[in-house]
Amino acid sequence: MSGVRCLLMRGGTSKGAYFLADDLPREPTARDGLLLRIMGSPDPRQIDGLGGAHPLTSKVAVVSVPDDPDVDVDYLFLQVAVDGAEVSDRQNCGNLLAGVGPFAVERGLVPAEDGHTSVRIRMVNTGDLATATFPTPGGCVDYTGAARISGVPGTAAPVVIEFARSAAPLLPTGRARQDVAGTTVTCVDNGMPTVLIPARSLGLTGYETPQELEADTALRDRLEGIRLEAGPLMGLGDVRDTTVPKLSLLAPPVDDGAVTTRTF
Repeated sequence: MSGVRCLLMRGGTSKGAYFLADDLPREPTARDGLLLRIMGSPDPRQIDGLGGAHPLTSKVAVVSVPDDPDVDVDYLFLQVAVDGAEVSDRQNCGNLLAGVGPFAVERGLVPAEDGHTSVRIRMVNTGDLATATFPTPGGCVDYTGAARISGVPGTAAPVVIEFARSAAPLLPTGRARQDVAGTTVTCVDNGMPTVLIPARSLGLTGYETPQELEADTALRDRLEGIRLEAGPLMGLGDVRDTTVPKLSLLAPPVDDGAVTTRTF
């Protein structure tokens, strides 16, 4: 019985299954059907697959050798629905992006340097470029380190990601602040279209738990109103059936860093 080579890795605050494109069917429908079976969808527990029963742990990275000599690898992100039979390529994932460089070294697509290795990555979903740099002492990926991020227990090696300047503007509306659906926001696009909202402008502290925010149906309706109005302003058109732009609530930091966020 033959199987499909796969490497499970955490990237940022997500976990996903990383594949070489050559190990998957080239036809998208066949590929997506296989990935649904591998991840165990549709099933809210994903009990018969590798998925972790949550959108943040039901993700796939498909990595391939590019046709561009100025790029080391191509990275296609696929979001696998948990309780639905859907595989989507309609957005990027910066979290899984953090694992693409180490994966490329582990799979022999990019040779490792002694010390640190930089991998130039083309994000196929959007065409944007990024360079990931991570420790490779002795020519081997070192996953241990002191880097800590909120939402992930323990520490690990840092992965520094530098995004190339895109042809698209960082401020897609041309303004740093503007009123959208009665709320002052900032619309940005640095690889992921996002609407930044001061939590206090919605009557929130910004320190609410995800469970508290998800249970607030009035807040959900207001946020969706902001998202639907922001979409056309950001050049995204009608976003009623898409997952972008993302929405992030901002508040002062409570432990460390520069800001506290709650992202939808």
